[in-house]
Amino acid sequence: MWLSKQISNACKLIKNTQIGEVTSTHDDTVTVQTSEEHREIKVAAPFGVISIPPTGAKAVVTPTEQGFIYTGVLNQASDLEPGELMLYSSGGANIVLKNNGQVLINGTALE
Repeated sequence: MWLSKQISNACKLIKNTQIGEVTSTHDDTVTVQTSEEHREIKVAAPFGVISIPPTGAKAVVTPTEQGFIYTGVLNQASDLEPGELMLYSSGGANIVLKNNGQVLINGTALE
């Protein structure tokens, strides 16, 4: 019974995940407009990665026991193959880690 309740509660949280638009940022928080406005919610990211999304980005917000958190943005179209990684900024800078071991910085391979 306890396990069923835990699974049920976790599923409710997942079902309440929402997609919206970043309307503003402030320090380490963002405001996202979904069917409702989520003001100054905390940003969650993998350890070692810090990112502040630009306004207009399509954001994913996820409920937690302490309220909603911003968990990231929807991927944009890219030429990446499965297993490759790109870090990019809204200013156009990017670093791509290719499956063949190459590292591209702004499209140029490191020698």
